[in-house]
Amino acid sequence: MDYILIYFIGMAAMTLGTLAGGGGLITMPAMLLMGIPIHSVLGAGKISTTVSSFSTFMTVLLKKQVTFRESFWIIPLSLMGGFTGGFIATRLTESTLYMVAVILLIFALLTSFLSKVDFSGEENLRPTKVAVPGLLGIGVYDGMFGPGQGTLLLYLFGHLRIAYIRAIGFSRLATFSSGFGAAISYISMGKVMWPIAFALMAGSLSGAQIGVRLAERLNPRHVKIVLRIVTIALIIQLIINSFI
Repeated sequence: MDYILIYFIGMAAMTLGTLAGGGGLITMPAMLLMGIPIHSVLGAGKISTTVSSFSTFMTVLLKKQVTFRESFWIIPLSLMGGFTGGFIATRLTESTLYMVAVILLIFALLTSFLSKVDFSGEENLRPTKVAVPGLLGIGVYDGMFGPGQGTLLLYLFGHLRIAYIRAIGFSRLATFSSGFGAAISYISMGKVMWPIAFALMAGSLSGAQIGVRLAERLNPRHVKIVLRIVTIALIIQLIINSFI
């Protein structure tokens, strides 16, 4: 029965994660309440997110809303960031991880209120002086901890004036790459509980397809509102978790 529950946790988390990031709002507290150690939760999350994110990217790619030529450079940056972050995470305390997450999300939230970006831009993705360090830094954060990583990516692509559905495709490719790098670190450290990881991955694959189809119907002008709600919820959850 626990594995069935984990499947639905994965499905709900990836549906939300695809639309606005913040899948950790669901997976993190639910799996911790089930008594699963935090590093095992993170390891299972990285493996499931890696696979489901790739499936989302392929869906957007096959619909010709993004091209691989435009986005291939995301892979080495996010892969390096994720591997580095995963290595760092195994050497940090939980309280430090929570503090880093809260600081980053508060910064993203404040930036969103100052920015006028509404995800209706039509710019092409290029390796600029903002995009490169942004993707690398978020990749490190994803490997290190992760909750809100998808939300931070959407903020970044919104700032770069990338249209919403394209931003989702690029975000999922970056998540796949950083998640793959982080997953290697967690696997090598023996932090993965494989039955849990497979159940979460199956649910995440279903949620990824639901999310990308819902995203096609979401008005870009409403995306910022959804992102802010998810960001505030993440901040509150992380602050609460840090005191439990």
